Amino acid sequence: MELRIDRQALVPVVQQIVDALTRWLHLSEVPPGTRLPSVRQIARINLLSQHSVVEACERLVFQGVLASRQGAGFIVAGEAQVTQDQPGSLWDERTEVKQSSCLGKLDLGSGGLPESWRETDDLSYAIRQVTRTDMAGLFSYGTPLGLPALRQQILKRLQRLDIAVEGNCVLTTAGASQGLDLIVRALFKPGDCVVVENPGYPLLFELLRLHGIIMIEVPRTPRGPDIEVLEALLLKHKPRGLFINSFFHNPTGSCLTTTVAQRVLQLAKTHGVQVIEDDVFADLHSGPGTRLVALDGRVIYVGSYSKTLSSSLRVGFVVAEATVISRLAEVKMISSLGASRFCESVLACLLTSGAYRKLVQRQRQRLSNDREAALQMLEDAEWEVFGKPVGGLFIWARSRVCSYAQVRLQARRFGVLLSPATAFSPAGGASDWQRINVAYACDPRARAFFQATAPDRPKAF
Repeated sequence: MELRIDRQALVPVVQQIVDALTRWLHLSEVPPGTRLPSVRQIARINLLSQHSVVEACERLVFQGVLASRQGAGFIVAGEAQVTQDQPGSLWDERTEVKQSSCLGKLDLGSGGLPESWRETDDLSYAIRQVTRTDMAGLFSYGTPLGLPALRQQILKRLQRLDIAVEGNCVLTTAGASQGLDLIVRALFKPGDCVVVENPGYPLLFELLRLHGIIMIEVPRTPRGPDIEVLEALLLKHKPRGLFINSFFHNPTGSCLTTTVAQRVLQLAKTHGVQVIEDDVFADLHSGPGTRLVALDGRVIYVGSYSKTLSSSLRVGFVVAEATVISRLAEVKMISSLGASRFCESVLACLLTSGAYRKLVQRQRQRLSNDREAALQMLEDAEWEVFGKPVGGLFIWARSRVCSYAQVRLQARRFGVLLSPATAFSPAGGASDWQRINVAYACDPRARAFFQATAPDRPKAF
């Protein structure tokens, strides 16, 4: 039983053993009642301490995956316990689409960073600092606009992006999702019409449907929304809002060009459309670029720290005119009594110390290396790439030589999970394009999958 433990990874060894054993049980389809190899044998084969193996197995016993019997070591528990879906699997935040959890598979279409990329040392230190020095952060409600120390750090971040705003124009939220929810609740009503990009962000589509908002689709190009189509839609439907990604668009990975950004703002001003700019991947961008809010202060700007720091530490923010922020803060307090002061205090500590800045620098470098490798694999397999992303998490691509059904078949063969064909369409239209998360693309299973979709070539003599 080879577990392939990576001692250079930031994930603790015991957790890696838990994940590897779970994956092995699933892929090997081990029947219930089967006895695992002895702890001594697992430890010897994988050069591990017996203590680490025992602790990992005991965690799996607690999860119901294994059972422990006196004198018999560890055995596989009942099949229902091993293969059942994890709680909340209908809404998998990592893939941002409705689907069942597939234990042990590589989530190539994931919407976030792998757990193995997460760094715990600085985060743990910040949590200890807050628990020792900020009792209010542990027990008190947050303020309507958010923790002042965090908002001050956000203002500094915005200045580096050439976004000049006052302190009363920033509102903290429980992630970008709450920010978008507050905007929809406060500014739109059932029956209103808004423009969204196709392909686009699945949870935004679900949010708008929930509130009875009518969606009009504008195609996304490698440079941003199709301007000619957008102009025609504004003339015909007279929408009240436009939701748009600026950098590293989800799912295509594309960025707005300056020309397109300026034209979007011109059209929005002419037709009285409120622009909502989603820039949750801003920290994964280090080069020059154009943000709509930097060109026009009437744009509502949504940001987040959840994608880079922690999906559980839900902290985001909204930037808008003071009157809009005041209304959003009112809805925030009515609907949730504010955001988590504890999470905001932890993030403020990381930002103040500079630990967060160093973290995203490491993430950008690692993503850059993996992106180059992923693009090369796609080129070798003769996949078509939608533009060529220069940053962020995503590549939007499809096979030129394999049908959609063949691609899905090969993915299942190598234990790779792809996003559903309809995931990124506002109207649920099917597409053979795939969102590829570059942080997962260099996994051996992904490499084997891409190679299997490559065209057959004559053998060299």
